[in-house]
Amino acid sequence: AYTTKDGSTIRELMHPAVHGNANQSLAEATVPAGGRTLLHRHRNSEELYHFAQGRGTMILGADRFAVAAGDTVCIPPGEPHGLENTGEEPLRLLCCCSPPYAHEDTEIL
Repeated sequence: AYTTKDGSTIRELMHPAVHGNANQSLAEATVPAGGRTLLHRHRNSEELYHFAQGRGTMILGADRFAVAAGDTVCIPPGEPHGLENTGEEPLRLLCCCSPPYAHEDTEIL
């Protein structure tokens, strides 16, 4: 596991640099209770967030809305986004990126 530029803890599940797949990456992200990620965007990658545990607030462009286990959100390339964990347990989600996640594609806002 490692910490990304946005402040979440990431565990890579599948990434071309490690596993040999070509067009996407899949990771599990964790935001601790009371924690938040930095507002950021990816110039090239479309992301899917699938929430597996906990609850929080998703910031997507000018919108803010509640998310909880079972929800899935699509984040278009270039769209500012972030997460706030509003629950009392870790907020865990699967993050799928296409093209695959790259630190250099992440811009902190």
